[in-house]
Amino acid sequence: MEQILFRHNRPGRSVTFAEYQAEGGFTALKKALSGMSPDGVQQAVIDSGMRGRGGAGFPTGKKWSFVPRTLPGPRWLICNCDEMEPGTYKDRVLLEANPYSLVEGMVLACYAIGVRHSFIFIRRGYEQAAANLRRAIAEATAAGLLGDNILGSGFSCDIDVHVSAGRYICGEETALMNALEGKRANPRAKPPFPAIKGLWGGPTVVNNVESLANIPYIIANGPAWFKATAATPEAAGMKLFCVSGHVVNPACFELPLGMPLGEIIDGPCGGMRPGSSFKACLPGGASTPYFTADHWGVPMDFDPVAKAGSRLGTGGIVVFDQQTCMVAATLNLVRFYARESCGWCTPCREGLPFVVHLLELIESGSGSEEHIGILREHVQQLNYAFCALAPGAMGPVDGLLRHFEDEIREHIVTGKCPFISI
Repeated sequence: MEQILFRHNRPGRSVTFAEYQAEGGFTALKKALSGMSPDGVQQAVIDSGMRGRGGAGFPTGKKWSFVPRTLPGPRWLICNCDEMEPGTYKDRVLLEANPYSLVEGMVLACYAIGVRHSFIFIRRGYEQAAANLRRAIAEATAAGLLGDNILGSGFSCDIDVHVSAGRYICGEETALMNALEGKRANPRAKPPFPAIKGLWGGPTVVNNVESLANIPYIIANGPAWFKATAATPEAAGMKLFCVSGHVVNPACFELPLGMPLGEIIDGPCGGMRPGSSFKACLPGGASTPYFTADHWGVPMDFDPVAKAGSRLGTGGIVVFDQQTCMVAATLNLVRFYARESCGWCTPCREGLPFVVHLLELIESGSGSEEHIGILREHVQQLNYAFCALAPGAMGPVDGLLRHFEDEIREHIVTGKCPFISI
């Protein structure tokens, strides 16, 4: 199977600058600066059909097109590497193996949008990834591929690495901008949207690591080539799926977008562990509703997963076997989100701890039938939170209620958990 982002991987170490160049690295940048206009680069990304790999799945090129070219003052590009979604680790794996695709992709994006200065906002615990990026930036600058007058083209671009303060909310794009400005990491009201008024009041684009790292391959090989690497005609490109849980081979895999869930688990993951059978999974990270065995054939692409009642999200697949207590698993997830709430709005600040309380009652055998209805109300009401943290936190609760209500009732009726708790 052809690899895109993982084609440069080396066992146990990062690819070197010389190796990356020898394997075609920075040819896309040379191609763009020597013969493509900024609009041409942007149009190629639009034509590729690539949707953002950070969770929301918004078309990347279209997002770039929202930045007006006529507004005075600087504009900004931010790479969001504040990867704190439980079950998601793809950006770390990518950057520990190859930081150069991201650096090249960011320069191309800056060229397309008209950005002079850009930032990589990286999770505090990603020390090796940050060190790799700083090395890659220094090497690219020394080679004339970054900095002033890149390759004699007249285009200049800088990249700074900024380490996050270490909270999940910093991954929300407007909270990220507040954090980067040195303010409390609260989400901002929209509109205005970042493309109009973002970092320091200037037009801003925030893209995920995986999204930006794909840009060099789209420019080098063309939009049609990128589309053809997917598993279905409706999808576009490859996707990093980070699989964890009760499978034989938990790891991060680069696979064609649109590959069915069951083929991912039975294929590169090696199936379920001996003695285990599939019960459920989080298909796109900890903020997505569960899939069950009924979803085995769902193509892992944005629209099919949404149609089936969940979200592709980050592509973080967390697999649970038949012995897992789904109430306990959900409680574990919601505890994380309640702890990571910034406290800015009442639905999130007060609602998530209350949901934790209800799930604790049910898991301990002290729940009641009334609690099921209250949980359903909160799945709806927490959609009115200020940002996507609370609605995302209720994703697994929604999946629990839709697919495992019988298990909830068993806790309530018997007064005990019939499964192994998390």
